[in-house]
Amino acid sequence: MSVPRKVSVVVPVYNEEANLPLLFPRLLPVLAGMGRPYEVVFVDDGSRDRSLEILKAAAAANPGTVKVVELVRNAGQHMAIFAAFTATDGEYVITLDADLQNPPEEIPKVVAAMDAGHDVVGTIRQNRQDTFFRRAASRLVNRTTALITGMKLGDYGCMLRGYHRDVVDVMSASDEAATFIPALAQQYARRPVEIPVAHAERTAGESKYSLYKLVRLNFDLMTCFSVVPLQVFGLLGFVTAVSGVAFGVFLLVRRLVVGAEVDGVFTLFALAFVVMGILMAGIGIVGEYVGRIYQQVRGRPRFLIRKVWGAN
Repeated sequence: MSVPRKVSVVVPVYNEEANLPLLFPRLLPVLAGMGRPYEVVFVDDGSRDRSLEILKAAAAANPGTVKVVELVRNAGQHMAIFAAFTATDGEYVITLDADLQNPPEEIPKVVAAMDAGHDVVGTIRQNRQDTFFRRAASRLVNRTTALITGMKLGDYGCMLRGYHRDVVDVMSASDEAATFIPALAQQYARRPVEIPVAHAERTAGESKYSLYKLVRLNFDLMTCFSVVPLQVFGLLGFVTAVSGVAFGVFLLVRRLVVGAEVDGVFTLFALAFVVMGILMAGIGIVGEYVGRIYQQVRGRPRFLIRKVWGAN
């Protein structure tokens, strides 16, 4: 009889002091009830409230099963998860947010899918309890990313996901300065699958993703995993140039046939503004890629770990 695979649950934490006391009594019994080895690795992403104190107390009260990775400064959700990956040793690694919007009781579904042979298990939130704005923004990100990258993920924003140790090791070795873990895992998966999971309202606190961060997330997805934006603007620039030459020939012929006139000046201004707008947008897209190259070649650490609490 085979020994059940160990499960490591990774939970990024940033200013979640109100949610953590509610998370522990739900998460730990679920993991204990699965009847297999497990550990929970929390990563404090530079919290400014009492989150780290609460986490250290949990690690002291649960030796051997709870670890806390303390980062020197805020690195962002995905870099925090990468930092936590370094402290895990389970064959199955499950990521989970601390806000209880993804109920811990759904973790056994992810583990069951991995037991069935899937190396990456994504999840799709059912009956989402978010605001209309967040649901609309999520749909926009999902559709735009699927169109540009060609990856078929039903819900990019749900962080309740499972990764086999082989996939985690490859992702950690990729050493990208900025990336999006669910999409990166999809690149290395052999047998990915998506399953439906429940969704709940945020118990306390506020979402850490503002409108600006959601826009940045979309740019990250576009520029990390595809050159389609560059190709689109290259094609658009070519079409604009050809159209400009054709319009110039038309104006020359018209001048020769009709004679000099001042009509159409505002049309020319409008066309000039359109062309300038396209150029500026294209330069912005190119700047995103150049900025990513700049970040990568600097070779700075993606995250800095101050200490791991509760480690053996």
